[in-house]
Amino acid sequence: MAEVNKAATREKTIVRTGIIGIVANVLLASFKALVGVAVHSTAMVLDAVNNFSDVLSSLVTIIGTKIASRKPDKKHPLGHGRVEYLAQMIIAALILYAGITALWESIKKIINPVDPEHSAISLILISVAIVVKIVLGLYVRKQGKKAKSDLLISSGTDALFDAILSTAVLISAIILLIFKFNIEAYVSVIIAVFILKAGIEIIIEAVDDMLGHRVEVEYTKKLKESVLSFDEVYGAYDIVLHNYGPDRYLGSVHVEVDDRMTADKIDSLTRNITQKVFEDTGIFLTAVGIYSNNSSNEHLMKMRKDITRLVVDHKHVLQLHGFYVDEEKKRITFDVVVDFDEEDREGLIKHIISDVKNALPEYEVAVALDSDISD
Repeated sequence: MAEVNKAATREKTIVRTGIIGIVANVLLASFKALVGVAVHSTAMVLDAVNNFSDVLSSLVTIIGTKIASRKPDKKHPLGHGRVEYLAQMIIAALILYAGITALWESIKKIINPVDPEHSAISLILISVAIVVKIVLGLYVRKQGKKAKSDLLISSGTDALFDAILSTAVLISAIILLIFKFNIEAYVSVIIAVFILKAGIEIIIEAVDDMLGHRVEVEYTKKLKESVLSFDEVYGAYDIVLHNYGPDRYLGSVHVEVDDRMTADKIDSLTRNITQKVFEDTGIFLTAVGIYSNNSSNEHLMKMRKDITRLVVDHKHVLQLHGFYVDEEKKRITFDVVVDFDEEDREGLIKHIISDVKNALPEYEVAVALDSDISD
């Protein structure tokens, strides 16, 4: 129930902030367009176009959030959360279109310049617009961080960039009035470049989310703390989390337990872990794997320490876990986490196996290669 209320609150925050952004940007864009046309300022008109693109961005944010908040259905059993990443791509496309249009118009003005006709009143109006945009940008970004919405954070940051660019327009107008030197067309090019840069960055971020990137440390840290709060658990490893929208994770984890635990106790433990992790983090564990710890045999525990020292001494080896010795079959198994900086990962594993077999020739050695996918 808490997660449902949290999701509903997040949706309301994003929608409310989006509506505020739409109203503010419509007023700013209309105001800048009228003043820009009146004083023949290309830079101000382009700034207005950028504000209109912000209006569309806010609309996409609201629509995307509404769709992403829909309940899971038969066709989409894991929900619609990833729609927000698609919404980011649409926003990026709108920004890129505005940037390309602005760049083209700016170049034409450099080739065929037209001096704007600024006055003290127009400068005051531009200054007011800058202040409004700064306040709006800070507010939207704050709400985005509060709701953990990349869409709102991007929108807020973009608004602050708009304020900087409007400041550039203001400076160029002051220079024209005082020194009679027109640099506005060149300022317009700078504005266009900033717009294009913002669009490209949003595309990269959205693609990164779709491809799947390293999960934020806070999620894996909270998950580990939750799992390790159980006295029966010696360690938590192999955390894999799949993102299905902002703050929506499904995943799995391996836990190390005493080799004397019975099936009924393991069953109870894994169920309790799944429930507690969800309550503590909102992460739903689809599986809890088990590593058996040779805690009942001091000789094997010493063997583990010796082999751990031997293995982690290799460069780019970050961790050894899942260690288990089958004395009856004379078989040693464990997992090794290898840094991505290691170019020959398979070769490293073969080298580790060789070193362990040289130290314990009577044992068969099996090593599983793990990637460094969680902190």
